[in-house]
Amino acid sequence: MVNFTILAGGYATFVASYLFNTDTSTLKLLQQSPTGANPSWISLHPTNSNILYAVNENSPGALQSFIIGNQGLLTVPQDQMNSQGDSPAFTTALSTGPVAIMNYGSGNGLIVPTSGPLDFDNASPITFPAAVSHPHMALEHGDEVLVPDLGADQIWRLAKTGSSWAIQGNIPQPTGSGPRHIAILDDTLYTVHELASTLTAQPFPAAPNGTSTITRQLSTVPPNNLTAAVWAAAEILIPPTNSKFKDTYIYVSNRNTGTTTDPRGDTIAIFKPTPTLTLVAQVYTGLQQVRGMMFGGLNDEYIIAGGVVGTGGVVVLERTEGGANLREVVRNTDIPTRTSFLWGTW
Repeated sequence: MVNFTILAGGYATFVASYLFNTDTSTLKLLQQSPTGANPSWISLHPTNSNILYAVNENSPGALQSFIIGNQGLLTVPQDQMNSQGDSPAFTTALSTGPVAIMNYGSGNGLIVPTSGPLDFDNASPITFPAAVSHPHMALEHGDEVLVPDLGADQIWRLAKTGSSWAIQGNIPQPTGSGPRHIAILDDTLYTVHELASTLTAQPFPAAPNGTSTITRQLSTVPPNNLTAAVWAAAEILIPPTNSKFKDTYIYVSNRNTGTTTDPRGDTIAIFKPTPTLTLVAQVYTGLQQVRGMMFGGLNDEYIIAGGVVGTGGVVVLERTEGGANLREVVRNTDIPTRTSFLWGTW
């Protein structure tokens, strides 16, 4: 028997934990750990899996740190700081110790030094120079931190100078596309565009302001006959290959924010990146407006996802056909909506 504990953030005042049993295919709600309001995005310390960081997606926003205990129960916040902006929608810890948090609503972000992994030091905000700026993610890549900006149609390139971080360049994206989340694989930059609902591929350009051409652009929207659907692609995940899954696939979540919805729910689109980026499947999830999702299991054979609205709860799906498809394993609807996830064995 293999048990996994899954932590789930959301628009509430708690982080939930679930127990997923792979033998019995059951998913049980364990805990609801009190936090500040709207811990919509959660992430782990890169080397200590017992430390969690959470945003408070409010105005003003905040960043919190917690210790994860048995069955995913969180301590009271060990430290908390103002994000110096509005509606932070993403946080992640860098390999060198600082924690990045991006303020979607105010067009700025922080890369926060830490005194020990639980304690935040002072940081100056990085303001993104655009008439409309909505930074939505931070991805560490080599010595840089890349920030896709949904409002500016840019991917900002941050570099450290002395003890602070600053913009050193940018990677322009198609006008009106709304780059939201990104991933890099084999020197190719993959970008999910929320406003265009597309996945693009382009060679990753040299720093600070190298250029490259988008080589492939595909729609993430599932086939549908809905009269008032509004599609907004959200997350991108590229799990590494392993002994069980030898081919690489890209998984992108779709959100229908319109007034007519599909009874099958919104989809996870699956793409094969080689030899040419190709859509291979659209998997209906029974969820409305999938925002975050995360792979887990001994071989990353499972993916958990949740919707921002509706009553679909959270669903665990299993990769099939070598990763080219997904099938539902179990669903838990005790909490109707969740937005981001972490796997562990707490």
